[in-house]
Amino acid sequence: MKYGLGLLALTCSIALAQTTPTRPPITGISHIAVYAADPAAEQHYYVDLIGCEKRPDPENPKGARYYVNSTQFVEVLPLADKSSPNRLDHLAYKTANAENLRLYLQAKGVEVPAVQNASDGSRWFDVKDPEGNTVQFVQPPAHSQAVSAPNLVGHHIIHVGMLVRSREKEDTFYRAILDFKPYWYGGMKPDKIDWVSQQTPESHDWLEYMLTSGPSGGGIQDVSQKQLGVLNHLSIGVMSVPKTFDTLKAANRLSSPNDHAQIGRDGKWQLNLFDPDGTRLEFMEFSNVQKPCCSDFTAPNPSPSE
Repeated sequence: MKYGLGLLALTCSIALAQTTPTRPPITGISHIAVYAADPAAEQHYYVDLIGCEKRPDPENPKGARYYVNSTQFVEVLPLADKSSPNRLDHLAYKTANAENLRLYLQAKGVEVPAVQNASDGSRWFDVKDPEGNTVQFVQPPAHSQAVSAPNLVGHHIIHVGMLVRSREKEDTFYRAILDFKPYWYGGMKPDKIDWVSQQTPESHDWLEYMLTSGPSGGGIQDVSQKQLGVLNHLSIGVMSVPKTFDTLKAANRLSSPNDHAQIGRDGKWQLNLFDPDGTRLEFMEFSNVQKPCCSDFTAPNPSPSE
């Protein structure tokens, strides 16, 4: 009788394991989608200053894409709500199989819509994270089109960042469900954590929690457009930030006379530029040149070849 019960339990365990979907690979950052009050000014910034290649937006015909490489880009959408200071629409990550990832998230209790097909052959769907941010997962086309962007100084989006109010709350999604892995954390002061970086599961690209609640301790409505532009950002990796600065300055391609290179609290050289709506683009070196504050790096750095 005990043998029969044991066999039944084993059979049930195997059946349960077989019905629980396996998470497909999440292979890095796909894109950041931002709003623009003046699409023409945005085009000048991303094409003439940054050096991206502009293409039509296969998800939204009203938008445009500015490509950094064949599978990474900035999606620019027309600003609909002019009363809002927020210019971030969503952050997006690449996956090997959109439908299998949808089924995996559904099994984990995440509300998921159907996968949609874009005209370029990619597949995608959106979900909401615990703080209500839109997160998109993209299965790139089987044959991605090569990018022609000779003036780009970097060809790899190595991280994206967004305003986060509760690290613990967001970790229930990004860490516990999606398996993002720790990379680095730090702050302006040694005793306060302002930034938490977590790499995507199957790449060294990372998401940066920008921990703030706004001046009144409330929500996103309490943060100015300028502050949100600093928090909600993207980063392009370069081999040398000082050389990048010199290249952009010589070609009159900086966004402001005040733009300058500096070493961040993570020990990496960085250069911050801002689009016409205030969204920050951070050129960053792949490796640190000084010991980082607060935390050592706990995973390998990204590389130009990824």
